[in-house]
Amino acid sequence: MSIYSHPLMPVQILLFKLVFNSKAKKPHAKPSSTATMVLQNDIDLLNPPAELEKKKHKLKRLVQSPNSFFMDVKCQGCFNITTVFSHSQTVVVCGNCQTVLCQPTGGRARLTEGCSFRKKGD
Repeated sequence: MSIYSHPLMPVQILLFKLVFNSKAKKPHAKPSSTATMVLQNDIDLLNPPAELEKKKHKLKRLVQSPNSFFMDVKCQGCFNITTVFSHSQTVVVCGNCQTVLCQPTGGRARLTEGCSFRKKGD
């Protein structure tokens, strides 16, 4: 069987012509969108950006850290400050006036409207 009688030969020649005979790109052409895209290989693995670390799962970060935190919640009625866990699974009420400060959801607890909070420091 000859090389020239192979059934795929015309397709290979056509591909060769398309690849090597294509016009050169003009120098003033716009760069493609992939030039600005950050690839996974371009990230410094020892010093990853904080926003990328925050998006990762809590166990897959460079240093494992939880998503939960404690916070001080100020009651809107009596201005009493109560410490609440961010992922609380029970209804938290104010110690003085018995108003509801937060209600549990599937994940984080939902604060009552009007309640202000701040994350507790280390």
